[in-house]
Amino acid sequence: MKRRDLLLGLGGAAAGLLFGQACRSTPADAPARPSPRAQVTRTTPDMRPDMAPVASDTPDLGAPTKPKIALVKTSDRVEGIKRAIALFGVGALADRSVFLKPNFNSSDSTPGSTHEETLVTLIEQMKELGAGPMTIGDRSGMGDTREVMEHKRIFGLAKKHGLDAIVFDELKRSQWRKMAPVGSQWRDGFYMPEPFMNADFKLLTCCLKTHRYGGHFTMALKNSVGLAARKLPGSSYNYMHELHRSPIQRELIAELNLAYQPDLIVLDAVEAFVDGGPAEGDRSRADMILVGTDRVALDALGVAMLRKLGTNDDVSRGDVFSLDQIDRAVALGVGAASADAFEVVTDDEPSRVLADELLAMLRS
Repeated sequence: MKRRDLLLGLGGAAAGLLFGQACRSTPADAPARPSPRAQVTRTTPDMRPDMAPVASDTPDLGAPTKPKIALVKTSDRVEGIKRAIALFGVGALADRSVFLKPNFNSSDSTPGSTHEETLVTLIEQMKELGAGPMTIGDRSGMGDTREVMEHKRIFGLAKKHGLDAIVFDELKRSQWRKMAPVGSQWRDGFYMPEPFMNADFKLLTCCLKTHRYGGHFTMALKNSVGLAARKLPGSSYNYMHELHRSPIQRELIAELNLAYQPDLIVLDAVEAFVDGGPAEGDRSRADMILVGTDRVALDALGVAMLRKLGTNDDVSRGDVFSLDQIDRAVALGVGAASADAFEVVTDDEPSRVLADELLAMLRS
């Protein structure tokens, strides 16, 4: 039996058994050591990261509604995003604040970073839905964030469309929130930006690409790395050193996703890196837009697409749901545990055919 299946089986019978890693002080730049894997049960999407699940005698009233992923096959990202959002269905925002988190790991062209057309389309779509104050922000992993955002013309774009633009690296210490999710293998938790955490509507957009520096792939789950603090003001400890030097890097990536629940994620897979990445790599056309809130389902479909296009051994090896990022996220209750745990909706025949092909790959 796979570890993932064992954990899921234990979820219903032992929902109270969850053990977090003890916090300990470490040298500021010491490489991370592997820690014992925390035993975990499934958590619910709206559970606070500092809460453990509680055993309950409440009878099961039936299976919950499956999460939905909208898939559009198209070479036109603007049309595709609009169609996919309409397919997914987003209610009126009624002046709710929106935080838009793109992928600005670097200033490289898409899929190295988010395309400007994607950002503008999302901003316009949110305004049509009645969004209130909107903010865009990120933290780059390769290069100075402000310089990356300037190169991507984000400050001018924000001014033109009436958004605030935030560089996470420039936040004050009081603007970072410590997260210590139960079951996390981070040494002493990690920190997330208050402006993002306080937003009424968390909108994220990511790209489809492989990751040569240990992540293996970078889509919805790994987009959370750009939210986490590298260093806190006044502290020398580097959380990204802890992440990237860790032998369990991909599991730590998955654990960042316990900190929040997204309200909408747009995966721009019109173009992809099938090898290399995250800044530059071997390009291929995927001609696909995915929209949803289940980060595991989005990444699983993205991995299936990379395999369809022909990708590297790290992404091609084994069952998709056994890949480290996905496996750990499933064990923590972040998203769907299999291809049968979510549904894909489409609006035309080419999209339906592609969806069926990707789902068949996930089930094989």
